[in-house]
Amino acid sequence: MNARRTPWWHAAIALVLGLGVGAGAAVLGESSGTTLIGTPWFVPVVLGAIGVVALVLALNVHKYAATDPKKRPKTFVNPAVAFNTLVLCKSMVLAGAALAGWYGGQIIPTLAHIEGLFYGQAVLECAVSAAVCLADMVIGFVGEWLCQLPPTEGPENPKVKGRQRQGTLAGAAAKTVR
Repeated sequence: MNARRTPWWHAAIALVLGLGVGAGAAVLGESSGTTLIGTPWFVPVVLGAIGVVALVLALNVHKYAATDPKKRPKTFVNPAVAFNTLVLCKSMVLAGAALAGWYGGQIIPTLAHIEGLFYGQAVLECAVSAAVCLADMVIGFVGEWLCQLPPTEGPENPKVKGRQRQGTLAGAAAKTVR
C-alpha cells in the first residue's frame, strides 16, 4: 500500500471554505437574531487533547520505524495502530484547517460588535478555538511525516535501483568491448 502525504493546498482550500462558511453563519446569526457564534470552552480542550494523543502516537510509530530492526526494543507497533495513526493525522490536517477557518470566519463579522459582553466573549472563544485548530493542523502535518516509513531494501529502494543501474551499465560496457 502506498499512502501519499496530504498536499498543503488541501489544507488551504479547507481553511478558505471554513472561513467563508463561518463568516456566513455569523452574518446569518446576526440577521436572524439567533446565536450561531462562539464555542463552549471544552471544545478547544478536547481538540488539544486529540492533538497531543495523535502526536504521541506518531512519535511512537516513528521511533519504531526509524530504529534499525536489529536494535529495536522488544516492543511491537501494531500495523493497524500505525495505519490508524496515519489516518488520524491526515484527518487532523483537513479538519483542523476547516475548523480554524470556521472559528476565524466567525470572528470577522463580529469584530464590529466586540465592545458588547457577549460578542467579546464569543470572539475570545473563537480565537482560542481557531488557534488550537491551527495547532492541530500543524500536528497533523508533522504526524504524517513521522508516520513515513524509511525505504526498505526492496526493488524500489534508491540504493537498489542505483546498483541495478550500475550493473546494467557495466554489462553494456562489457558487451561493447568484446
